[in-house]
Amino acid sequence: MLPTGVHSLSYADDARLLRTTRSRLWFALLASALLLYPAVAGPYMLGVMTNMFITLMAVYGLYVTVGMAGQINIAQSAFVGVGAFAAAKLSASGIPFFLAIPVAALVTGLVSILFALPAARVKGFYLALTTLAAQVVFPIVILALPTDWLGGLVGIAVEPIRIGSLTLGAPVHFYYLTLILVALATVAAFNLKRSRFGRALIAVRDNDIVAEVMGVPVFKIKILAFFVGSLFAGVAGACMAYFLQFVTVSSFSLFTSVWYLGMLIVGGAGSALGAILGVVFITILQEGLHGVANTLMQSGASGGVLFALTSIVLGGCILLALIFEPRGLAHRWSVLKTTFQLWPFPRN
Repeated sequence: MLPTGVHSLSYADDARLLRTTRSRLWFALLASALLLYPAVAGPYMLGVMTNMFITLMAVYGLYVTVGMAGQINIAQSAFVGVGAFAAAKLSASGIPFFLAIPVAALVTGLVSILFALPAARVKGFYLALTTLAAQVVFPIVILALPTDWLGGLVGIAVEPIRIGSLTLGAPVHFYYLTLILVALATVAAFNLKRSRFGRALIAVRDNDIVAEVMGVPVFKIKILAFFVGSLFAGVAGACMAYFLQFVTVSSFSLFTSVWYLGMLIVGGAGSALGAILGVVFITILQEGLHGVANTLMQSGASGGVLFALTSIVLGGCILLALIFEPRGLAHRWSVLKTTFQLWPFPRN
């Protein structure tokens, strides 16, 4: 919906993501704020933002698999872990980071195909169990491999990023690195729905039988949905490996996969904007709850109890989103924006 009195004069105008001067101005302000953020933020907040960018890339992958293709995936954390271990191994072999990150993403995508093949044959509850198998198998495989391969239970160290004689180790360095990568991922996620492949994903999600009758290769599209979604997860895992500089299997649990999915649900699974809103909302809520928990712990409260209460509150947010706004924050934002754009004319 365009603002009242604004209309497109050509197909190129109609196809733009930022179709009005006002939207382009707001985007420029947001980009400037993100670029200048390190000038006013400390190391802790830079770390929070970096972790949020990494999480957003992983949730973009879920948006492709779950939101666009309708394929339930509760193993995204395992795919992020594959990307992290692949990047760590490549880093230890002396591969530069600008090659290690895309290779790690490709490795993650190829691994996801192993689980996409059976998953593409089933639906609903059985599809959830198939992806759950990937999450369960991931730590078993890592721990069963020889320790000198991927570190086993101890984990594996990651070499710092080096560009010539410069070593990127400060929080501001990782902030800008992940900002660049999440910007590229955002462009890809927003434009995917406008591509032929994206339209095929949506057709399979809405009705795979009709899509197949119309000539869409449903089996192939479902596998590609997992592959493309895992590419995002692989990039996120590689960034996490370089950011933490140590990778261990305990960092990629089923609990994390559930939160990735919860962020997408809260934000709205049907749009890339929903992934952004869900990640930002849950991250802000988590940081606020952690601040409250730290204050209560200084007063003598039990850390274990506070952790459980924090999880309950976050889980409650997901339930409230499912009950009162199942289409997520993105739908609520769309309603508010449409109301503003149509003003002063009333809505029917």
